[in-house]
Amino acid sequence: MTVHFIGAGPGAPDLLTLRGRDLIAASPVCLYAGSLVPEAILGHCAPNARVMNTAAMDLDDIMAEITAAHAKGHDVARLHSGDLSVWSAMGEQLRRLKAADIPFTVTPGVPSFSAAAAALGAELTLPGIAQSVVLTRTPGRASSMPAGESLTNFAATGATLAIHLSIGNLDQVVTDLTPAYGADCPVAVVYRASWPDQQVIMATLETLHAAMDETISRTALILVGRVIGADGFDESCLYAPDYDRRYRPMSAESPWASWSHGDD
Repeated sequence: MTVHFIGAGPGAPDLLTLRGRDLIAASPVCLYAGSLVPEAILGHCAPNARVMNTAAMDLDDIMAEITAAHAKGHDVARLHSGDLSVWSAMGEQLRRLKAADIPFTVTPGVPSFSAAAAALGAELTLPGIAQSVVLTRTPGRASSMPAGESLTNFAATGATLAIHLSIGNLDQVVTDLTPAYGADCPVAVVYRASWPDQQVIMATLETLHAAMDETISRTALILVGRVIGADGFDESCLYAPDYDRRYRPMSAESPWASWSHGDD
């Protein structure tokens, strides 16, 4: 028996990995975070699978279901939205599984920031503008923030910021970021990225409050940085005609010349 933690993706049911789909189909039990995992993904469950929405369950309830499945030798597909590596609450579940000596696997999923960037048709790292993406959030009821992980500290780097779980703190986000980025810095708010009702709001830090749809109060990602909507950036050296690289050596003297011909 194994508990399979599966990143179910940002919302669109076809943004699910083939591995995730196959594990869901092969598991007699499926526990899913119903507030964010689309019901269409549950269509991959076996016809007689035990399917439970964990939205109203606490950690003890979830572990009780897993323990019961373990006693019967039934694999469990444990579905979380997006990718499991950030803000999934997987860590506390894994800690209990390890203590109980219950095997598990982890299958990554498409993260929400990737879906948001796709909605914008944007690359979040552009040469000469930003080469780092910071995934962060603001303090909330579920989790506080360590002292050093403030928006003002991250803003000092000039990196592209992907700010999760913070649409309710929008005014504070603008206040914290404006000194470092400038009032004219581009901002995109992507509501329910990849879902049918996806909505994209483009603005600047100065105009964001006026541009917002007041009905958006959750499930929205804030992207901040000069890469958003940028056009005047340097081209990457990767595809430059004079860039000497392993797969395209420029001369016989290139350190890559013998490698490209299959020599040792």
